[in-house]
Amino acid sequence: KNISLHIYDESPLYLNNIDKKINADLFIFPCSHKSDANINALTVHPIGNFDKALFGGKPKTLVPVNPFYLSNLYRNLVNNSRDKYQVTLECTHHGPFLNKPSIFIEIGSDEQQYKDKNAGMIIAKTIFDVLQLKQGKNEIAFGLGGNHYCSTFNKILLKTNILIGHICPKHYLSYLDESLLKQLKEKSNADYAILDWKGLGPYKKEIIDLLGSSNIPYKRSDKLSNAK
Repeated sequence: KNISLHIYDESPLYLNNIDKKINADLFIFPCSHKSDANINALTVHPIGNFDKALFGGKPKTLVPVNPFYLSNLYRNLVNNSRDKYQVTLECTHHGPFLNKPSIFIEIGSDEQQYKDKNAGMIIAKTIFDVLQLKQGKNEIAFGLGGNHYCSTFNKILLKTNILIGHICPKHYLSYLDESLLKQLKEKSNADYAILDWKGLGPYKKEIIDLLGSSNIPYKRSDKLSNAK
């Protein structure tokens, strides 16, 4: 496939509208992930903001994501890392803003890990391998609830054939309205929502009512038999 590599000195979080300068169908950002826990991790996530744009992008605006590539980047990272790294999805967060499908894939989470050439090779191999895959007709969902590191949605991707796009964690559920819910569905090209049933906190009824008024079907994570 026609894969091009572009290197920038500035933070990728602030490369707004880079898709206007580069003609591509998909943008993958391999970069560093910062965490106070200093966990030796490899992460994958969609981008956008549910509230203010504190780290790039636009307020209350999500960026399109391709769930096929997102889900398979995560699955292949797990396989390629061979348990040497903690591999996880992250919820949707930070910039930049683009109109084309975009995904971040990251090495975390401090200077020592950033210099790990083996981790870099795993990410490079994973990107290359996944871009060779042919897209099928799997069910596509977006996620609601749970923590930043999406433990429930990690399990769903590893134990089912469902593809997952955007994920709004519990700590952002209070910002959800019809507009953001519409973006979650449309910018994931999703068929339905998956609710992290135990991870909805006090927002369970509010989210179910909002989904109902928006005519968006949902499935409960605890009812997905393969993902328990």
